[in-house]
Amino acid sequence: MSNRFHSFDEFIKHYRTTLRNLFREPKNHQTVSLHRGVPPMLMRDVMQCQPLNVFISADHGGYGGDVSQCLSMLEASSYESLPLSLMMGINGALFIQPVTRYAEDSVAQEILNRFANEQAMGGLMITEPGYGSDALHMQTNYQLQGDGYQVIGTKHWAGLTGWADYWLITARQKKKDGSLGRDIDFFVHDSRNPGVEVEEYFENLGLYMLPYGRNRINTHIPQSCRLQPESTGIKLMLDMLHRSRLQFPGMAMGFLHRLADDALDHVKNRNVGGKSLLHYDQVKERIVRIQSWFTSCAAMCRYTSENAPISRDLSMEDVPANTIKSVVTDMMQDAAQSFLQLMGAKGYRLDHMAGRGIIDSRPFQIFEGSNDILYQQITESVIKKMRKSGVTSLYSYMKDYELTSNASEYLRSVMNFSVDQALSQRKQVILGKILGYAITMNMVIQLGERGFQKNLIENALDVLSADIKKMLSAMTAATGTEPAESIGTDGEWFAFV
Repeated sequence: MSNRFHSFDEFIKHYRTTLRNLFREPKNHQTVSLHRGVPPMLMRDVMQCQPLNVFISADHGGYGGDVSQCLSMLEASSYESLPLSLMMGINGALFIQPVTRYAEDSVAQEILNRFANEQAMGGLMITEPGYGSDALHMQTNYQLQGDGYQVIGTKHWAGLTGWADYWLITARQKKKDGSLGRDIDFFVHDSRNPGVEVEEYFENLGLYMLPYGRNRINTHIPQSCRLQPESTGIKLMLDMLHRSRLQFPGMAMGFLHRLADDALDHVKNRNVGGKSLLHYDQVKERIVRIQSWFTSCAAMCRYTSENAPISRDLSMEDVPANTIKSVVTDMMQDAAQSFLQLMGAKGYRLDHMAGRGIIDSRPFQIFEGSNDILYQQITESVIKKMRKSGVTSLYSYMKDYELTSNASEYLRSVMNFSVDQALSQRKQVILGKILGYAITMNMVIQLGERGFQKNLIENALDVLSADIKKMLSAMTAATGTEPAESIGTDGEWFAFV
């Protein structure tokens, strides 16, 4: 069996039309907004379009795995449904791509053919109840047993819990003395085999389409189903996570485009005080901000399309990957907040794009690396590079740094200062966000040079520059305040009336 469509262009056109018809049908819209799971007939119609084939090579029955096509499919998905796009992103970036790069040929052949022809689905299990961001200390372990590996542990918050046909499960080797090895290995589990049992389904706050829960693992996995890293398992994990983070703009792109379209349509047609909302200056500011995040995301999509092919090892690309993931997810939440403010009470419904958008976009700032941590890591990486090159002035470093050279002149007056090598953590987080916005500016400038709509580029650069200046002020003003150990009786206001 081959692709349903003769070309990617034919597929994406049909896919957009199908999703529009499905998700805007009143009954489906109410169901996916207010109830958990996906109506079976809706999911059937989505998967009949074979959207995951964009991640799969032509040899395995897909369209070739071109990154720009993957992002376009994610964009089309998130324009109608952010949870659907996340579902596709989990399958593609956290299962299909690592299997393509690291599984034995015979294993990859069997699995990817099933994805291409039978619409199978797969997910990733890394996070454990006691080890979220501290994944390197996970306790799930494995031992060689007979013709394979016995993998034992507990995983939670894996998207598609109880639903996926395949899982990538991470574990550490258990030594003879009972201690666990430092490296991490990846194993492909086929859900047709026993050993991965759902202990609890979570009542997740948003993303109702996706099931999450806690899984007990005690399963035997064949030796051939262990992924083969080029060096270490940790490096494999970094390559996979950086690749996934670099593809976040695909999921964000359609979401931001939809918010920009719906917000502009609303303020043009909503009259207050005898004139449309668009005539009010504060409303214009919010619209420009949403459009600027749309433009910034488009610039990130171009960057990822040209710099993250499946053939390239991305394990060392921490700065662009962490920047793109953290900045674009902050922009998603900021745009959703502005859209709700513009919509007013109408938007404060769970089945409205504004209400759903705030709830569904919020976890993007947390999973696959909390943004606070990623911003700190950006600062640490840049300071390390500055120290190695012997440069102390941030501007001097930025003007020669590939990721900021185009943007450096825009920021010369505010970035020409020496960086303290011993910044407090809170200042590292702020500086990381500043650097992330500067790198984003660089991408926006490069997109503008390709001919992207000029006024959108200019507005985005103005908004990014203004936000950077605000953050610089915040970093200067940041103090070393310590939290109170408790709020006692002296903290009860009524006693002082």
